[in-house]
Formats: sequence, C-alpha cells, structure tokens
Amino acid sequence: MHYKNGRAAQNGDKVLVVPSYGLPYVGILYDAVAGNDYCNGKVALTALSDPCPNLKECIHLDDALAAFKSYEAHLPTLEELQAMLDEDATAPDVVVNRDGSVTAVVEEEE
Repeated sequence: MHYKNGRAAQNGDKVLVVPSYGLPYVGILYDAVAGNDYCNGKVALTALSDPCPNLKECIHLDDALAAFKSYEAHLPTLEELQAMLDEDATAPDVVVNRDGSVTAVVEEEE
C-alpha cells in the first residue's frame, strides 16, 4: 500500500485526502489491506472539536471486547468498567468472575 508520492501507507497514519471532487479533508487511515492502492481502507475524519480524553480514562478496544466476551450474557456495569480502568497494567493476569469479582491468576512454580 502506497500513497500517491510513493510513501508506504500504514493503518493509523494521519492523512490529507485531496479528492478530485469536493474539499480536501484530514483523517486517520484504518482498515486498509496490503496489496491494493485503490479504494482500499477507510478514513476516520478528525476535527478540532474531537474529544481529548485522559488516557487514564481509556481502555484498548481489544481489552474491552475480551472483557465483554468473558461476561457472556452479563454486560459489565459502569463500576466494573471503572475497575478495569483502575487495573494496573503491570498487575498479574486476572479472571473476571460472573458475579463481577476479579481473581488474580497465580502461576505455580515447579
């Protein structure tokens, strides 16, 4: 995947789109797949009014989806989501129980 000037394109790049119709716009490239330079990927528009959260208020989408899957039919409450945000990134692996409690996974030494 390459841009018009030959530079390699990667998902997550900020791009300036200058279409042959309409006005130019700035966005973030995503869902682009290697091997195609035409009509490949999507651009999420950015604006000065975009939210600017503290990263301590965020959780990676993959982690959130994994947590949701572990609940099966039970979706987490706001308190449970806050608990996920409060987890130390260097904490041991944990298991989220059906009742919402969290149990640390301790590896046994041999």
